[in-house]
Amino acid sequence: MSKILIVEDDISIIRTLEAYLSSEGFETFSVSGEREALSVIENEIIDLLLLDISLAEGNGFAVCEAAKGHGLPVIFLTASGDENSVVRGLDMGADDYIAKPFRPRELVSRIRSVLRRSGKTKRVVMLGSVSVDAEKGIVSKNGTEINLSALEFRLLMAFVNHRGKLLTRNALLEEIWDAGGDFVNDNTLTVYIKRLREKIEDDPQKPEIIKTVRGLGYRVD
Repeated sequence: MSKILIVEDDISIIRTLEAYLSSEGFETFSVSGEREALSVIENEIIDLLLLDISLAEGNGFAVCEAAKGHGLPVIFLTASGDENSVVRGLDMGADDYIAKPFRPRELVSRIRSVLRRSGKTKRVVMLGSVSVDAEKGIVSKNGTEINLSALEFRLLMAFVNHRGKLLTRNALLEEIWDAGGDFVNDNTLTVYIKRLREKIEDDPQKPEIIKTVRGLGYRVD
């Protein structure tokens, strides 16, 4: 799972990016200023930066310089028409830029392209005998592809993105509520988890991948 650091001081943009990138199989961190970003670059393992040039504290150019010093790919988020900043960022080694307001699908396409070019794409996650290719949207069990609905795939990605963590039913509903335009409530969530287990577990009655934490929720180890 590719880890993306979002450096942005607009909380609404951060929330939008985190929600969409999570649904597309990425793990995200977010900070609002230069000092925090430099600390994450030094101390955390990340694969790519989404970087606003204009920050409330510091600026994106210093962060870009530090990121490139660590061999990390950078995509600048820029105000529309800010050509001088774009040119300066690219001259510093930024891998791409996208102007605000941006289309989420275009941004994800740019991210995947940059990750491929930089060799940092982490395509496949293994859950026992089940492989999950987030980039291609392919799930296989023992080498045989499994046909999942859009909502089932998004549910599985919610577990993959929060691997090792407890997910409450409310948290899962927030992750998948708008997948494919389907309405999902607490009762139908139970149905979808049952269907997903039937497709990926060796024994759905004794699940080894999606485990129930009684009275709390679910966890994938």
